[in-house]
Amino acid sequence: MTKSMTAFARESSTGTEGELTWELRSVNHRYLEPFVRLSEDLRALEPAVRERVAARVGRGKLDCNLRFTPVQGASGNLSINRHYLAQLLAAGGEVAELLGRKAQPDPFELLRWPGVLQDQAPDLGPVMERALALLDEALTSLVATREREGTRLAHLIRERCDKLAVCASQVRERMPRVMEEVRRRILDRLEEIRAELDSNRLEQELALLAQRLDVDEEMDRMDAHIAEVRSVLEGRGPVGRRLDFLMQELNREANTLGSKSSDIEITRTAVEMKVLIEQMREQVQNIE
Repeated sequence: MTKSMTAFARESSTGTEGELTWELRSVNHRYLEPFVRLSEDLRALEPAVRERVAARVGRGKLDCNLRFTPVQGASGNLSINRHYLAQLLAAGGEVAELLGRKAQPDPFELLRWPGVLQDQAPDLGPVMERALALLDEALTSLVATREREGTRLAHLIRERCDKLAVCASQVRERMPRVMEEVRRRILDRLEEIRAELDSNRLEQELALLAQRLDVDEEMDRMDAHIAEVRSVLEGRGPVGRRLDFLMQELNREANTLGSKSSDIEITRTAVEMKVLIEQMREQVQNIE
């Protein structure tokens, strides 16, 4: 199925540890290039995140942002560094003795002293498991969006392939009249100068001219490329690079047609072909 590289997905989950939110945003890129942004506490998740992204996404620049908001009081448990507090009290008592005073420490003032309170880090294992499960949901949503947009792009490209095929058919239908008109103009011009003509040589020159002006081969290749575009759109997996190559080939045939043309109608048709091919090429840039 054809997939677009442009999509956005957002998934949130609230648990006993806090709220997790994944935001995934992808745009077109030649290769898969994920950018993972995690809080420092969850940095260990990055390898697993990259592995899951690579398993679901083929191409595109992908921003993966995870926000974690812990519930109030869930950041960890406070504990007292008893050994450090004992040293602090002893030092305070010694200072009070030197000053001839009685030490009367305030418990809350002591708690403010750096190092007395210790914050025990919470167990983030459950949070990480939930974050990866939520990432899978976000990737599923992202891929579904890419598929829907890809289906729309494939429809637009098929429409332009149909118009391109009509243009090629119009060129084929008009070419016999163009060749006959060219032949008539040449014969009329030669008749005007009334030169002695070698009929065999004249026929040879006309045959060479017809060969230079003939575009059947270009139109055959264009039909083949159009058929290949339609076939690639039905394929599975990343198809964007193949389609981009086919756009170059189609444009080459349209350019050749324009350069060979000596007829205003065929020149206009060649321009219309190039417009259609450029419109397809712009759409192809967003296909995975």
